[in-house]
Amino acid sequence: MAFSRNEITISVYAPVLMSDDGRPLAIVHGMERALPGLRLGWTTSEKEDLIPLPHRDEWVASNRTNGGFPFLCNDDDTHLVTISGWENPNGLAADGAPHFEVHAQLPIDAAGVAAAADVLAAIGEGARAYWGHATPFNAAVEISRQTVDPVRKPGVPPRGLPALRFPNYIRSPEIPRRLGWLNYWSAAAAKAIGFPDPARDADLLSRSRCTAMGGWVMQLTDAPLDLDNLAHLGVLERAYERFPEIGGRAAP
Repeated sequence: MAFSRNEITISVYAPVLMSDDGRPLAIVHGMERALPGLRLGWTTSEKEDLIPLPHRDEWVASNRTNGGFPFLCNDDDTHLVTISGWENPNGLAADGAPHFEVHAQLPIDAAGVAAAADVLAAIGEGARAYWGHATPFNAAVEISRQTVDPVRKPGVPPRGLPALRFPNYIRSPEIPRRLGWLNYWSAAAAKAIGFPDPARDADLLSRSRCTAMGGWVMQLTDAPLDLDNLAHLGVLERAYERFPEIGGRAAP
């Protein structure tokens, strides 16, 4: 199965799964509700052949591959939608505690772009995530290069964007490590970074909405984030200036 690099990548970061944890099914069901017509009823073999899952829910509920849930997808290679989750032994913050992360992809077509905020919210709420984002692949790769360290990952962030720090410099897992096009912030994450401030966030609030669990989905730009667009790059730079906690940049 060929994977396009012209997609929206979704990543959310959450507490680790417990035994008999219902979050994997909540995530899958929420994603299907958020994207009309979606059915995540297939997985793939090692040779990437599609395998139908006639008892998908039971399969997901009983399968804790890598401390998460296995790869799921639809059956439309031209409009591919995928999702999977696993436990990451590395920490999101200085405490070093492991975490659960979920990764999905949507096509950048009219339906995918229109549903992206709802899909991100559904995955974030279903996972009980600290934070997450949905970002076009090319922009997500560049934003990931903002995280640098003189010893472990020397380099200069792209496009004059600020340098972000490794998790051991971040004081709590609720603080996002980076920004994206669409940003899911739990209520705790929003509080940790000081969002919203009505006096300072009028523009951001015009593209934000509160979620059912008291978190937020904040959208940086109307169109999918394109860092070749100087207006988009400026919005991203200003958002980093507004939230110095993100990426461990605030003074201790």
